[in-house]
Amino acid sequence: MLSSQLKFPCAKKLSHSPYIYTEFILAKSTTNTITIMSCLLKLLSFFLIISSATSIQTPKHYVVYMGSSAGETAESDHLQLLSIVIPREERERISITNHYNHALRGFSAMLTDDEASELSGGDGVVSVFPDSILQLHTTRSWDFLDDNSNPKLNHGSYLPHKSSYDVIIGMIDTGIWAESPSFKDEGMGEIPKRWKGVCMEGPDFKKSDCNRKLIGARYYSVMHASNGNNTTQMRVDKSPRDTVGHGTHTASIAAGALVANASYHGLAQGTARGGSPFFRIAAYKACSEDGCPGSTILKAIDDAVKDGVDIISISIGTSAFLQSDFLKDPIAIGAFHAEQMGVMVVCSGGNEGPDSFTVINAAPWIFTVAASNIDRDFQSKVLLGNGRIFQGSAINFSNLTRTEKYPLAYGKDIAAKYSPIPEARSCYPGSLDPEKVKGKIIVCFDGFPVVSRTIKKLVAEDAKAKGLILINENDKSAPFDSGPFPFTEVGTTIGYKILKYINSNKNPSATILPTVEIPRIKPAPVVAYFSSRGPSVLTENILKPDIVAPGVAILAAVTPKDEEESASDGEKPSGYALKSGTSMACPHVTGASALVKSVHPKWTSSMIRSALMTTATVYDNTRKPLTNSSASFAIPHEMGVGEISPVKALNPGLVFETTTVDYLRFLCYNGSPEKTIRSMSKTNFKCPTKSSDDLISNINYPSISISKLEKSKGFVTIKRSVTNVGHPNVTYTSTVQAPMGMKVKVLPKKITFLENVKRVSFKVLFDGSEASSGYNFGFITWSAAQYSVRMVFAVNVE
Repeated sequence: MLSSQLKFPCAKKLSHSPYIYTEFILAKSTTNTITIMSCLLKLLSFFLIISSATSIQTPKHYVVYMGSSAGETAESDHLQLLSIVIPREERERISITNHYNHALRGFSAMLTDDEASELSGGDGVVSVFPDSILQLHTTRSWDFLDDNSNPKLNHGSYLPHKSSYDVIIGMIDTGIWAESPSFKDEGMGEIPKRWKGVCMEGPDFKKSDCNRKLIGARYYSVMHASNGNNTTQMRVDKSPRDTVGHGTHTASIAAGALVANASYHGLAQGTARGGSPFFRIAAYKACSEDGCPGSTILKAIDDAVKDGVDIISISIGTSAFLQSDFLKDPIAIGAFHAEQMGVMVVCSGGNEGPDSFTVINAAPWIFTVAASNIDRDFQSKVLLGNGRIFQGSAINFSNLTRTEKYPLAYGKDIAAKYSPIPEARSCYPGSLDPEKVKGKIIVCFDGFPVVSRTIKKLVAEDAKAKGLILINENDKSAPFDSGPFPFTEVGTTIGYKILKYINSNKNPSATILPTVEIPRIKPAPVVAYFSSRGPSVLTENILKPDIVAPGVAILAAVTPKDEEESASDGEKPSGYALKSGTSMACPHVTGASALVKSVHPKWTSSMIRSALMTTATVYDNTRKPLTNSSASFAIPHEMGVGEISPVKALNPGLVFETTTVDYLRFLCYNGSPEKTIRSMSKTNFKCPTKSSDDLISNINYPSISISKLEKSKGFVTIKRSVTNVGHPNVTYTSTVQAPMGMKVKVLPKKITFLENVKRVSFKVLFDGSEASSGYNFGFITWSAAQYSVRMVFAVNVE
């Protein structure tokens, strides 16, 4: 323990065992800059002392990654490794939390920083990194995908039927609510014999909860906060049951059964379904409401591969600003080895848009998904006392009516004493005076984006407001679910009109009406404001995200607990809810990938990804190019190659096969040591003599990205190969759509496939000498008969 004798002339120290809290108060009389700097330097020294005295000695949870598995590895081998670095007097710490021994090799354990550092230099150890807590990226959508990509297709005419190949989808998430109608197994055949998984039991989950649809369920020891007796305790739910709702929602999007008349308390009513009612689901509960330990996700991936899944869906990730390199990222590591074992991994790209460089889960062996809306909106009207009516965006079940209006007030006019005006007008916690708020509908700006809409709603609700009108130009495109509390969200133009009304009337009033569904809106799809954007901070030479899919206000199954705050008093839970996020977009791509896999069971992950990418649509339901939430044309860093068209992907004509060798070369080009790559691949792989970042553009990916094309350099050559999966004797002709000034050549311009010629190479030459500086976007199309194979490019000209 640090001595309590530490003194600072500019600080007051409060000691509370077992922790030390220090309250630093700069004296009002301290105006001398030197004195202030001295205080700050002493503060820094103090925290450095604390850091050196505590952090190194405190064991933390670490992941020890040891590369590719060469068969079953005994846990005793890893315990022996721990006994070398952990002191004998702390033998009780020689234990393993997670043991990885199928798709990959390694373990997780409690280690000090010094012990982790010592292990990281050991033979056979690829990387050692702290266990991070990752976050969840939180019906009509499938019909909309069919309608928009195939406008001549009869509504619902293509509903996947039973296939000769049973596709098994592994959902790594918060577990599953097995009783949902979305997981009924009516009409499904016997469970595939290749399935090796289990249905783990818990106090509230029995083996009989699994069936021929939900064929497997696992849980892991994930700690989460539990409130009771006025205290917060950490506990583990020893059950696969979903208590959050996220896992149930994503699973039903990917592979839910047909459920007629599903709705969210009357909203979005219709037939709910996943990618196919006949896909199998295996649930891996690796998350709680407090997050998802990376070490647990890695274990779930290892188990899923061992169990026999075909596709893994992960709607989880870290913040873009906390990304680790690929060899210290548990999802990237697990996905790499799953890919080696023939298992596809689909991931959400993150919800940190619209800023650039925010996309995550961007390794080339991961199928990375952005989010868009569908042709449906949810609106809630604001009626002002002067008779004016404005449309807002919301999902609310308000009991307010047109006949009665309530006092209307702007946040800054009902501020608590001493509250800063910017906080009060933004509904910042603690900024409003409850006495002034009570009984009023209040208007607030979204001035502090870090304060979520949920918190702003709680601020208003706790102060006994009658309702909340939030002025927010951006998030209104993804309607917020406020349950029975009257809430609506308007843009700045409408917002200023409401404020003008408040300022020009002595007794302003308003009411907020319950939400109504607006069907068949145009344009759609539109890239969601929140969807993370590329390029990736880890490498700009792979275009990410890959593709966009529905992720705004998606109706899917939830847990009864998930509806508790949304349903009105006494109303029966509907079993379904509307949620938004790339979390919802990801399982759409998972379901589409499963559809392709069911028709082409021998296709590899990269062939399936290529089929979906090269057949994606770049047009909305007005037949104009896709746009973003700002009404500008969407670019590939926002939407990838476009919106998925599942039915078109069944017959793509050509595919780009990205092999394990491509991925190993990527690691070489990205700077990973050859020794490390060999450990990952269990081969004698040799890096190319020339290995530089710019060569990443040459791995055989279905899109092209060049992070730096110098104007003075002339033509730069990119190589690609395509495999014919269509008619055996066919010739494809290339066409180029390039921005003004960008010179693009394809050599040869025509490629021919014969019975004995299945794979053909070609080159794409780029010259940016006359192009605009910055990223230039375009595409190359290979056409033959009914086939149109589209490859997007993104080239940064300097």
